[in-house]
Formats: sequence, structure tokens, C-alpha cells
Amino acid sequence: MNTDYSEWADYVKQNLEGVDLSFEEALHLFDLPLPAVGRIADEIRKRRCGELVTFVIDRNINYTNRCVSKCKFCAFYAKSKKESYVLSIEEILRKVEETVEVGGTQILIQGGLNPEIGIEWFEDLFSVIKRKFPGVLLHSLSPPEIYFIARKEGMSIRETLERLRDAGLDSLPGGGAEILSDRVRKVISPDKISSDTWIEVMETAHEGGMETTATMMFGHIERNEDIIEHLFRIRDLQNRTKGFTAFIPWTFQPKNTELYEIIKEPVSVTRYLQVLAISRIILHSVRNTQASWLTQDFEVDKMALFFGANDFGGTILEEHVVTAAGKAYKPAKVEDIIKAVKSVGRPVAQRNPEYEILRL
Repeated sequence: MNTDYSEWADYVKQNLEGVDLSFEEALHLFDLPLPAVGRIADEIRKRRCGELVTFVIDRNINYTNRCVSKCKFCAFYAKSKKESYVLSIEEILRKVEETVEVGGTQILIQGGLNPEIGIEWFEDLFSVIKRKFPGVLLHSLSPPEIYFIARKEGMSIRETLERLRDAGLDSLPGGGAEILSDRVRKVISPDKISSDTWIEVMETAHEGGMETTATMMFGHIERNEDIIEHLFRIRDLQNRTKGFTAFIPWTFQPKNTELYEIIKEPVSVTRYLQVLAISRIILHSVRNTQASWLTQDFEVDKMALFFGANDFGGTILEEHVVTAAGKAYKPAKVEDIIKAVKSVGRPVAQRNPEYEILRL
């Protein structure tokens, strides 16, 4: 196969010089052959991040499955009050302790939009975690949760974030972004926050000195244009604030969701790699791009390291949201991540949530 790489140098040059692509230039990336778009992304990754691949030891604790949003892409929320739960603080502490005992440094606490839980519950939880486990970083509560808490308490987003940060919250995950196109959101998550509000929460966090990650869930009803709109919104905010530490695109898992009637299977590996690579090419000001073994697998993650990703993600010692949609899952072992990365000839290191190297 003769692959035309004549355009790749310009894309690399613009990325390294921090030049924003136009919408047409970005959309054109979808027309390039997969090897070409992969080569562009890989060259950018080499220049920006070098060869080192990182990972974090972490755990996702889903504190409640009651959610008033009831998004059509979600299989996690309780369908009735009988099925709903709220974890006790004691149970969460036990999970954090288990994570710390195996060298974990990141705890992601996320759940549904539960009207029975107020800000004081989170303040009590975060403060006791920090008191007992001061070395743990709390990468917790997505923008929809922050906004929901703020509205429930009659507070501004800024005040809500300040109180939670004082209690021990370190950074925000990028959950709830899905696709930052209101055309899409009106279909898949009509009762969740708008694209503008997601951006507002993140911008407020960044202005207050709190770092966050950004995500994108694709492979449902979005078009290429919607993906570009999403990436541009992340890029434009990052240009203003420099508050995103990483970007994590992951694929929708349809089983057990309302969307299963029209979408039977996750998107292909080639589509995942294409979108991953395009994300790296467009997001010139976000240094780290994370692969998603949770929604793919280790073999795909190894390929992702040559399509723009420089981070293997976390060990994810616990997870219930993606698995509720029927995705098979077991926690990743540190030795398995190290073996996978080294098998493709790349060095590997454990990091913390702030992307500081802990152990080579």
C-alpha cells in the first residue's frame, strides 16, 4: 500500500508551534488513511513527551447509583429506589485503605446525581480521607456533580469548589463531557448539564488553581463534526487556562443501555485509534493523551502508544459504570502494564495524578 505522507509534516509543525487548526483542517484529518494520521500523532507524541509511557495506581469508587439524570447511554443508575445505594464513609475508607496498601496514589470518587447527598457529606468524606491517608490525591467529582451540588446548596460553582477543595479535593475528572455538542446531548443526556456549563465548571476550577482532566465518550450518535466541536472546546479552554493535565477519549459501551436499540456494538478498533490520533493532533496544548484499556484491551492499548498516547491509564482496582454496560473487566496488575509497555519497546514508569514520576 502506497500511503501519502505529504501532509503530515505541516500538521506536526502546527501542533509543535501551538497553531490552532481550522475546522476544515481538523475535519480533513478524518479523510487521511489511518497509517498517515497515526504517524502524525506518533511524531507529535515523540516530540512532546518522548518515549516514556506512564501509568497510575488508582481506584474508581462509585459512591451512589441513584441519579436523577438517567442518561440514555448509562446502564449504571438505579432503575428504582430499591436498587439504589449510597456507600457509607466507613466502606469508602476501607476501599481507600486497600488501594493505599498496594501503592495507590489516586482515588476517583464519582457517582450519580443523588438529591439526598449534600455538600457536607462530601466535606466530611474528603476531610477524613485526607486525615487518614494524606498521601492520596482525590481526583473526584465530575462537572455535572459539582453543578448539581452547587444548585442543591444554592451556591455558586466557585464557592462549591472552594469548600470542597478546603475539605481535601485535589482535582476534577473529566466525566460528564460525553460529546460537547448540545445537538448530541439533547438526545443522549437531555437532563444533564449543557456543554457551556461543563466548560464553565472546568474553567472555574482552573481559575481557582485546580487542575482537571478532559474526556470524550464517542461511538454513539455523534458525527465527525461533533467530535471536532468537542475537541475545539477543550482546546480553546486549555489555551486560556492551561488547566487540563490530560485528555482521555474512550468508547461508548452500548449493552444494557437505552441506546442499545439503535447501537448494538462498540465502534471498531480502527475508529478508536483514528479518534485517539486526531485528538493528539488537535489538542496541541494538552501534553498527555491517555489510552483506555478499560473500554478496549491491553493489545489495543499497546497500539494506542503509536497513535498519540503517552499514558497507559490506571490500574483501576474497582469500576462499576463501564462494567454495568456489559464490558468485561478485571483490575490491571502493575506487572502486566509494565510487561505490556516493554513488549513494544518503550520504557515505563509509575506516576502520580499530577504526572510526576514516582518509580521507574
